[in-house]
Amino acid sequence: MSRWSSLAQREAGHVFQDRREAGRVLAGDLVSHRDEPELLVLGLARGGVPVAWEVAAFLRAPLDVFLVRKLGVPQWQELAMGALATGGGVLINEDLVRRLDISERDVDAAIERETQELNRRERAYRGERPGPEFAGKTVILVDDGVATGASMLAAVRAVRTAARLVVAVPVGPESVCVQLAREADEVVCTRKPRDFEAVGQAYADFHQVSDDEVRRLLATPTTD
Repeated sequence: MSRWSSLAQREAGHVFQDRREAGRVLAGDLVSHRDEPELLVLGLARGGVPVAWEVAAFLRAPLDVFLVRKLGVPQWQELAMGALATGGGVLINEDLVRRLDISERDVDAAIERETQELNRRERAYRGERPGPEFAGKTVILVDDGVATGASMLAAVRAVRTAARLVVAVPVGPESVCVQLAREADEVVCTRKPRDFEAVGQAYADFHQVSDDEVRRLLATPTTD
């Protein structure tokens, strides 16, 4: 029995040891895509990259990185009022902005700040290497989980030129997965706990992934 199938058979209440284990379990749910031609796995930086590396290795597919930056609410950065994706795509939660009376100036400041950080990370991870092409490919977007879904939804809309778009995460609330399924061709979410509070609750080790870890994984081949 492979390490992927044996991990996938653990009880539903299991907490993933770390992102690499979560990726191996998630990979088993994506087995129908193994050896699929014109397949590309994209890991959302930074936390999604270790998960995506395991998925890409199991599917025998190339791996690349995709950048999404959360737009945090002023004075409450953990709460997303939107997201910014590679290529300049911006998603704003207009209802939340209106409800919290967030000014246009604050929204613009958040976009400018996160654009600078996104560009910094693009240079750090890619150097001068151009970004991937999506046309004609099946693209699997992988993150370490979804909470509000804002970052993943921004990524989905930015990669919509792909022939087929799959969202794959180890954990997330049922309602968010349903929302993403309205825009992606396929959504795979391994665990959808009823008592979902945060992505980190599904992991024993949920350390902050560093730029060095992302670069190291991107430099490690996933195909022979």
